[in-house]
Amino acid sequence: MKKVADLAERRKTADAAKALLLEKFKNRPAADDPAVVARAAERQAVNEARAERLAAKAAEAAAVRAAEEALKAEEEKAREAERAAQEAEARAEADARQQADRDRARRVVADEAERKAQRDARYAARKARR
Repeated sequence: MKKVADLAERRKTADAAKALLLEKFKNRPAADDPAVVARAAERQAVNEARAERLAAKAAEAAAVRAAEEALKAEEEKAREAERAAQEAEARAEADARQQADRDRARRVVADEAERKAQRDARYAARKARR
């Protein structure tokens, strides 16, 4: 079983802990101490190096994004050109089909006219024979 400390004992322990913290705070080196200055300079150098790395990383990422955007733009232009070529080809095929339909219609009309002329000639020849 644990021994339960009374209030005076707990207070004495807390006061001792506070005194140790105060002593530690008082014994810390001054701001102009060479060790403190060296650590501050080292931290500053580390921070600057980190900032340079981050800037380089950001520049690299921006370059990659720009390259990707340029590639996407080129692909879009290629797709647009292909789409335009397909549309032009489709229009040309449609125009050719329409022209063929018109030519066929003209031939049908001309054939009908020629058959009518031949029939009329046969009828006229039959009438002339009578």
